[in-house]
Amino acid sequence: MTPKIKSYQNLVALVDALLDSEGDLIANLANVSALLFEHIDKLNWVGFYLKKGDDLVLGPFQGKVACSRIPLYKGVCGKAMQDQQVINVPNVLDFPGHIVCDHASRSEIVIPMVVNGHAIGVLDVDAPIFARFDDVDAQYLSEIVDLIIKKLPDAFNQEA
Repeated sequence: MTPKIKSYQNLVALVDALLDSEGDLIANLANVSALLFEHIDKLNWVGFYLKKGDDLVLGPFQGKVACSRIPLYKGVCGKAMQDQQVINVPNVLDFPGHIVCDHASRSEIVIPMVVNGHAIGVLDVDAPIFARFDDVDAQYLSEIVDLIIKKLPDAFNQEA
């Protein structure tokens, strides 16, 4: 087992324990974004966008000021929403339609939050270096999103 995998397994356990102590969606997303930002190296932004009407609206995050509102199906976040799949972009400068929120970001991974077949938001993680994310990041960040959805079904049933 690699140190990266062990670190992610510990992080998943921390998120699991954190979600046991609070039922509020915003409070949990705020703490999860803080945990991810603190425990994953070489990041410059991590946070959530939640679907509101025809937009993704900024939710809890860690990092510099971000785009408050993203039209659905625009940029990397929108592509993840539309495809309902993890999108890993090694070089955001090469991604057609990339929305620049932080000029320092060079790579990005976005994990859609899917409830009952509907994408209701995304976990967005940016890094200031190219090709920062790999399959291990995708696997464990997806596990964390799945854990959030599983542990907070009432919050997401209201959102979906």
